[in-house]
Amino acid sequence: MNSLSFTALRTLWIKECTRFMRIWVQTLVPPAITMTLYFIIFGNLIGSRIGQMDGVSYMEFIVPGLIMMSVITNAYSNVSSSFFSAKFQRNVEELLVAPVSSWIIILGFVGGGVARALLVGILVTLVSAFFVDINIHNPLMLILTLLLTATLFSAAGLVNAVFAKTFDDISMVPTFVLTPLTYLGGVFYSLSLLPEFWQWVSKANPVVYMVNGFRYGFLGASDVGIGTALSVLIGFNLLVFATAWHLINKGVGIRS
Repeated sequence: MNSLSFTALRTLWIKECTRFMRIWVQTLVPPAITMTLYFIIFGNLIGSRIGQMDGVSYMEFIVPGLIMMSVITNAYSNVSSSFFSAKFQRNVEELLVAPVSSWIIILGFVGGGVARALLVGILVTLVSAFFVDINIHNPLMLILTLLLTATLFSAAGLVNAVFAKTFDDISMVPTFVLTPLTYLGGVFYSLSLLPEFWQWVSKANPVVYMVNGFRYGFLGASDVGIGTALSVLIGFNLLVFATAWHLINKGVGIRS
């Protein structure tokens, strides 16, 4: 990467981070409050009746899933709203005529989404520390799963924004796709509780591998193989990034 490309990437990344930090009360605080309510309702009130799951308290079991859920939602929404706003205001054209590659544009927006997702993940982890003792079983797996998930959904948010024609198109995917996938992704339950057929059906949900990979990093327990989880994450990342590059490079939904 030459100095011009590095400067462009750094500038775009700083712009994206400044964008969500300027309105931190709207971007960082609400996820922390929402997850606090999840901890109180599902962890303390319902969890005390459920008891243990996979050898740990129910509260400890759902912590990794709730952190991952907040990471997925914020990574996706940050990039989709930011890129669509740039497209709607027509200042994305300035990026297209600038002497930078499509990869720089993609990495700049994705970097902003990853930064917000990581900050929210840290905040939710700090909140969870008030309810459970945080123990990390495998730090490397924890970091890898977190970064791969944040980059995947940041890039997916970019793809959504490219095709979106109205702000309603931005909210449809989180409502009708992300929410069902996360709630059915093993955040609140172990796949072992399901009948065998539905366990196989659940394994078609990519979020299952993200949640379980992250849970393994915390607790050392997972419903899927760790190698399989990483392979799924890397594979989806390559697919979504390649799609984003093709769309930006061809100017789909951007160039008139």
